[in-house]
Amino acid sequence: MFIVLGGLPGTGKSTIARTLAREVGALWLRVDSIEQGIRESRVVLGSLDDAGYRAAYAIAEDNLRLGLTVIGDSVNPWMMTRNAWRDAGLRAGARVMEIEIICSDAQEHRRRVETRSSDVPGLTLPDWEETIGRDYHRWNREHVVIDTAGRSAPECVTLIRSLL
Repeated sequence: MFIVLGGLPGTGKSTIARTLAREVGALWLRVDSIEQGIRESRVVLGSLDDAGYRAAYAIAEDNLRLGLTVIGDSVNPWMMTRNAWRDAGLRAGARVMEIEIICSDAQEHRRRVETRSSDVPGLTLPDWEETIGRDYHRWNREHVVIDTAGRSAPECVTLIRSLL
């Protein structure tokens, strides 16, 4: 099983992914962590472009081929990235579930963005203006949407587990 999460920063993706991974014993692939590791290596100076995503796709596919459940956690802003996640899962013969995490309450979303701290050492989190100004495209295919406004991570995880 390959569970691919996407959504703007501060919607709750990583909190949900972490909780779900613990509960089902899945491998959690967090693009923020991968990209920060690449930055710290100093192999790539300046923009990482899609390096973190490409590394995550490869790691996901390897682990799916082993029969492991994998959770992909990234903003996943374009159909190009969504297709790449899905294709990695399909090549590995896995069932792919695409989930967009949203927070429909703009005040709650902004509060989350402005009050959270990074649990990835060295990672600078986007502010509210960077979050809402992100180049994030609408989905053009069927997928699950989970609204985290007024919901706890455990409630969202229970919802996802009911869909597995």
